Amino acid sequence: MTRLNVPDMSCGHCKAAIEKTIRRLDASAEIAFDMEARRVEFTAAADLAQVLEALKAEGYPASVAG
Repeated sequence: MTRLNVPDMSCGHCKAAIEKTIRRLDASAEIAFDMEARRVEFTAAADLAQVLEALKAEGYPASVAG
């Protein structure tokens, strides 16, 4: 499972947009959200670089959580 920090994720709309973006790359992705920590955890067949680029293009720049 990959964990990302998404500092601009603050509401349900953000969550839906991020989920839609990841599912566009892998419809069967497993996704979990921690809205308070502004983190997304997911397992997907899509390449991590692809996911990061797609999220950035949607206005949600993300970084891998350490």
